[in-house]
Amino acid sequence: MSASASPSASLTSLLTPALAERLRRIRHVALDMDGTLYKGGTLFPCTPPFLAQMRQAGIGYTFLTNNPSKSIADYVAHLGRLGLAAQPGDLYTTVQATLEHLRTHRPGARHLFVLGTASMLAEFTAAGYTLATDSPEDEPDAVVVGFDLTLTYPRACRAAWWISRGKPFIATNPDRVCPTDQPTVLIDCGSICAMIEQASGRAPDIVLGKPDPTMLAGILRHHRLEPGQVAMVGDRIYTDMLMARRAGALGVLVLSGEATAEDARQANPPPDLVVPSLAEFGALLAQARQGASA
Repeated sequence: MSASASPSASLTSLLTPALAERLRRIRHVALDMDGTLYKGGTLFPCTPPFLAQMRQAGIGYTFLTNNPSKSIADYVAHLGRLGLAAQPGDLYTTVQATLEHLRTHRPGARHLFVLGTASMLAEFTAAGYTLATDSPEDEPDAVVVGFDLTLTYPRACRAAWWISRGKPFIATNPDRVCPTDQPTVLIDCGSICAMIEQASGRAPDIVLGKPDPTMLAGILRHHRLEPGQVAMVGDRIYTDMLMARRAGALGVLVLSGEATAEDARQANPPPDLVVPSLAEFGALLAQARQGASA
């Protein structure tokens, strides 16, 4: 079903008067990426028509991701290869959230031991930070752990060592796995941090990214929006939906990524709306707005 098609009878039954009123208030959509717009390198067919529908309706959107393994430039290029045009200002990742946290709350931490990809490390150096090497003599001010697809055993051990010595322990995101269309499990930052926590005896001092509601704060400020005017759309209950609830935004769970229908039924509290994909969300949005003008 296209994003502008009429909802099925089962979807129409979801559109209670209260939900319709909330949908009519939406002026901006914060879109999770992997698992919502695409999966791995496969673009969902409903994504381009959904984005076109948002533009036609005058509803803004921001691509929001907990995945810090790619830089903003990488994501713009990745979206372009998938056929989605984006500008740097259309994206917000947990690297930006981590940098903002460091500047605001740990201004003295300038030399960091970072577990991350080359793209992630480059964003830290571009922001003026220096990176500690894998040496017991090269003492960092803090340890940052991200979704490191280049992780090696010695670097994981060095991170655990500095954390066990009391260095600030900052995690970019809580995700346990990253969605993929390949026959494997992509171990994400949350799982890496769990390993380090077991080895060092310390949990992260702060876990940034979704579900931290400050991930939406920049969008609200930039577009001069109230929380109720934003829909957070994603495929994870424990990040996307929890952040939406904490921030006061509408939480829309799509079943195109990690969460299943059974996960949605067991969620407590439940998402505000559960749909198979962006297509059905777009159809419900259109119906709610048409009801307002009828």
